[in-house]
Amino acid sequence: MFDPREKVALFIDGANLYSTARSIGFDIDYKMLLQEFQKTGYLLRAYYYTALIEDQEYSSIRPLIDWLDYNGYKVVTKPVKEFVDSTGRRKIKGNMDIELAVDAMEIVEHVDHIVLFSGDGDFRPLVEALQRKGRKVSVVSTLQTQPPMIADDLRRQADHFIDLATLTKKVGRDPSERTPRPAPRRDVEEDEDDDY
Repeated sequence: MFDPREKVALFIDGANLYSTARSIGFDIDYKMLLQEFQKTGYLLRAYYYTALIEDQEYSSIRPLIDWLDYNGYKVVTKPVKEFVDSTGRRKIKGNMDIELAVDAMEIVEHVDHIVLFSGDGDFRPLVEALQRKGRKVSVVSTLQTQPPMIADDLRRQADHFIDLATLTKKVGRDPSERTPRPAPRRDVEEDEDDDY
């Protein structure tokens, strides 16, 4: 599936990967994830996409974003949009599909193999476009849930499907291994140095 001579780029839909890993009962160790794909070929870039709520004083995802930013990932964020639906409930929306697609099309001439961490069927046209440019595309998600976390048309379009469950021992850690985080204090800045 991977040729060691290939230049590889990872595109991680952060919210989707988090949900997928959680649904099959493990946490992603992002340091191990990077190391695993560095073994497959020349890892040119690893992108991580997520939306953030900007007005929160403390976001539970901020330590992860900071760690990724300093440890080999290109982190792409944007603020979530808040709105009130027709029933009067407050909803938030933070879709990163366009940013991921634009970055993938910009880097396509410099890589041989793109690995997309998402099961979102909206990415099928992107996968097809990358393939028309002569690139191999692998998609990482799971079939281990009911219903599966990957859209059938995305799985069919991909050159290779990698079930995240098969990577558990290589890039995962049990959720019980999480370092408990103390509640943030308003008068103290947090110093994070955990491996994610």
